[in-house]
Amino acid sequence: MPKFLLKASYNTDGTKGLLKDGGTSRKALVQKLIKGLGGKVEAFYYAFGETDVFVIVDLPDNVTAAAYGLVVNAVGAVRISTTPLLTPEEVDEACKKTVPYTPPGK
Repeated sequence: MPKFLLKASYNTDGTKGLLKDGGTSRKALVQKLIKGLGGKVEAFYYAFGETDVFVIVDLPDNVTAAAYGLVVNAVGAVRISTTPLLTPEEVDEACKKTVPYTPPGK
């Protein structure tokens, strides 16, 4: 199953909700939501700085990952960005692919 890195940043309303509900309840909600999409949460961490939450998830496909991001972002309390993650083996496969690319001016 493909892996994705979800990065979340709370706005003022999201931070107020976090203060009210606590960190473990938000983690439980994300786990339930990802499970409902046929996926699994591998890691969930809060952080300081520009990004408030880092989550690594397994999801069935890119469409499911996009749907999750669209729905969460539409609510407006948190901004989610989604990054597909590749295994070392997938990178090995990519390195072996022939790509008929010609640089500009050649």
